Amino acid sequence: MALWCEPMTSILDKCDPQRLQNFPNGTVLLPEGARTGKLHILKSGTVEILRGETQVAVISDEGAVFGEMSVLLGTPHTATVRALTDCETYLYEDAAAFMAKDAEIALAIAAMLAQRLNNATTYLADVKNQYADSGNHLSMVSSVLASLVNQPAKNYDPGSDREPDLQM
Repeated sequence: MALWCEPMTSILDKCDPQRLQNFPNGTVLLPEGARTGKLHILKSGTVEILRGETQVAVISDEGAVFGEMSVLLGTPHTATVRALTDCETYLYEDAAAFMAKDAEIALAIAAMLAQRLNNATTYLADVKNQYADSGNHLSMVSSVLASLVNQPAKNYDPGSDREPDLQM
């Protein structure tokens, strides 16, 4: 049985209504490469996640959290979060303090990150199986999977299309 079984929207119960802010369509909530220390929790609207100019995801799930990776890893934001529609988010200027506020918040964010990692490794394992005998650049999927599973906790740098991670 999972430690965190409630839907992510329960994190909204922990949000301070005074932190609710409106952002018009097109607003950059978090810029890739910056260290803002901010955390956004989506109440309404739709945002896109961009790595460079590549759209990675479109998210409209109430309770979705943005900015946690930067704070937890002590690195700049790994992607840009931009409003695709008018949005409302709970904005925490000091994300670390908000996440440390209580164990339920930390556990909810940990469960969300674990789910993302599970999705990524499942996808990569599927790709590895599909292209196992191809002998081309897709054979590096094994290295990527090993890196995801065995990444040391210190000095994490995910790299980018512009600056590849030389540790892989």
